[in-house]
Amino acid sequence: MKTKREASLLLALLPILILIALLTFNVLLFEDTLSGANQIALMLAAAVAGVIAIQLGLGWDGIKKKIVSTIGSAMPSILILLLIGSLAGTWLISGVVPAMIYYGLDIISPRLFLFTAVIVSAVVSVATGSSWSTIATIGVALLGIGQAIGINEAIVAGAIISGAYFGDKMSPLSDTTNLAPAMAGTDLFTHIRYMVYTTVPTLVITLIIFLIIGFRYDFSNATVDVANVKTAIEGTFSVNPLLFLVPVLLLAVIIMKVPPLPALLIGTLLGGIFAIIFQPDVIRQIAGDIENYSTASYFSVMKAMFGDVSLVTPDENVNELLSTSGMRGMLDTVWLILSAMVFGGVMESAGLLKRITQPIIKYAKTSGSLVASTVGTCIFFNTTASDQYIALVVPGRMFRKAYEDQGLKPEVLSRTLEDSGTITSVLIPWNTCGATQSKVLGVDTWAYAPYAFFNIISPFMTVLFAYLNIKIRRFAKGEKPEEQTSEE
Repeated sequence: MKTKREASLLLALLPILILIALLTFNVLLFEDTLSGANQIALMLAAAVAGVIAIQLGLGWDGIKKKIVSTIGSAMPSILILLLIGSLAGTWLISGVVPAMIYYGLDIISPRLFLFTAVIVSAVVSVATGSSWSTIATIGVALLGIGQAIGINEAIVAGAIISGAYFGDKMSPLSDTTNLAPAMAGTDLFTHIRYMVYTTVPTLVITLIIFLIIGFRYDFSNATVDVANVKTAIEGTFSVNPLLFLVPVLLLAVIIMKVPPLPALLIGTLLGGIFAIIFQPDVIRQIAGDIENYSTASYFSVMKAMFGDVSLVTPDENVNELLSTSGMRGMLDTVWLILSAMVFGGVMESAGLLKRITQPIIKYAKTSGSLVASTVGTCIFFNTTASDQYIALVVPGRMFRKAYEDQGLKPEVLSRTLEDSGTITSVLIPWNTCGATQSKVLGVDTWAYAPYAFFNIISPFMTVLFAYLNIKIRRFAKGEKPEEQTSEE
């Protein structure tokens, strides 16, 4: 059902302006804006958008239908997020994450740590096709190592996210890497090969920046002694190389193209089984007065999957690394995602998002301005609709004909969508990606965003290539869109 009238540009912008004002007040007044303040801001802004939609002639049933549809599109992400919480719990009590930290402290040089974190995260993410899984597993361990050697957690998180989103963007197993070419009208491997031109220079610049930070970092102020960390881990867990079978098996399952939900559930259950086999002392510490080991095992694994677990060691700094909130810890983020989807759904139902972007397309007359407009639109949708899939799908639909009219091949559009829609989603605190990674890593989005150099540089790189006309593919004279090939 469509609205009877089209909103003016000012009216379409009103809910967004109100949302920006509310979010600004929240940052100023609340220490933790993700525990409710931002959720309410999104709902209030959605209410304003709803009033506008009704004034434009859209009935409540039409608004509700779009809200439900938008929430439904985010439901896979919500379920994955909940399972990540459970996986983090069982991987902690099984000793998997502590073992990664323990051995990582031996093999990773502090000066090269940030550089290594980007590379490791990128490799794992390319192999799995998932930045979410990479950050929730390898990323959590890398963050613990970084904290142990005294590097600011926001910088470490920026390195992890930079590497993870390289893989999310370039892996043929990634959902966004498949979605972008589908929206633009090209094939997967043409899309991936074409992204290399902008992605590799961006990654190289990112690695150089992290190398410089690593070699200039002052480790003398580190509050954590590495030897104490290792001693504390050894005193609490049975550190065994066999524990690495859990991430290896999960990686194998993902490479076999098992869908994310069952793959994460398998990883969670493997963590629980390994906890029972290898960590009887941890099981008993969590279970407390429960004497029967079978009962204690059930209790401890179940608690790790759904609730708070904090393991006690002689080192208070290590205790911070050895705590998790399981599935329950993800509920604030789920609430935020639901609120964001309500706002995005109402805005889309009334055609307000489309109305805002119409003038952008109208004035994009050159290849450079068209690519820049696409980048701006993707970031706009990441900020307002709060979901990276919407930030790929809607601009993809909107700009496809404009690219064809300028004689640009569809891979130019698909690359632009990924360089801006996929990559910037994690920089927005109320976006599904930004909210999730902040919760998983325990680092505020605003804190790590300035250090997510790969994500910051990517949209600028794609615009630069367009304005300088570097590797911008065009149709040959007389060639039609359906006749193109995947060759350079």
